[in-house]
Parts: sequence; C-alpha cells; structure tokens
Amino acid sequence: MWLRFVLYGFGGWCGEVIWTSIRDRVRGRVDDWKLKGTTYLWMFPIYGSIALLYEPAHDALRLWAWPLRGFSYMLGFFAIEYLTGWLLKRLTGACPWDYSRWSPYSINGFIRLDYAPIWFLVGLGLEPIHDFLVRLTPAILTALQVST
Repeated sequence: MWLRFVLYGFGGWCGEVIWTSIRDRVRGRVDDWKLKGTTYLWMFPIYGSIALLYEPAHDALRLWAWPLRGFSYMLGFFAIEYLTGWLLKRLTGACPWDYSRWSPYSINGFIRLDYAPIWFLVGLGLEPIHDFLVRLTPAILTALQVST
C-alpha cells in the first residue's frame, strides 16, 4: 500500500501541474505559452491518501451503478479537500488553494462546488488506475528487491 501511496502522490502532483497550467492559459490568467503549472508540497500526502481512503471505498462500491459510485467519490473528495484545507489553515494560517477569490461556488475557500463534475469523473477515472496498480504492485516490489 505504501508503494501506491507514493505513486498516487506523484501522480497527483503531475496531474495538478498539468491541470493548473492548462487552466491558467485557457482562462487568460497568463498570456504566454510557457504552461507553467503549480502544486504544493502539502498535496503529496493528500494525493497519496488515495491509497488509504479511495482504494477501500472503490472496493466497497465496486458493484454499485456508476452514477452512484461517481457521486460517492465526489462527496468523498469534497470531504477530504474540505478537511485538509481546514486543517492546513489551522496549522499554517492559510489554505494553499484558497478558492474564495476564484469562485462564487466556494465553501470557505476549501472546496468549489462547480468542481463537482470534475471530482465525479476523477473518481470514476481512478477505478481502472487502482485496479492496474494493484496488479502492478507485486512486480514493482519484486523489481525493487532484486535491484537492492
């Protein structure tokens, strides 16, 4: 599970850099084609927690109809995003992704309700990734043991 924690953490970082670079260009926040994206060091353990929270949820919801699974994932992502944003604000004095200035659909700056369709699709999109990583993990662990 810790290997997948690391893989989800790095995957989340990469996805966020791609997302923010394209979003900023499309929305006109930048007018060049450098496509510089951003993320936060805090996001690594947050994305890594997919291994601890999402994977068991996916296993439990596997037989549900896809709309119910997607809705459940969306609610879960909102809950984690809100909780971690609130916690980071308490610990550091600020939520790194404060949405309050960017969206009228923000709740306390921690989540954006207009991102509901995105989280719905991300949740469903993670299903085959989770299944693939579960199948791939033994091979990676074996390769790491051979090389050490």
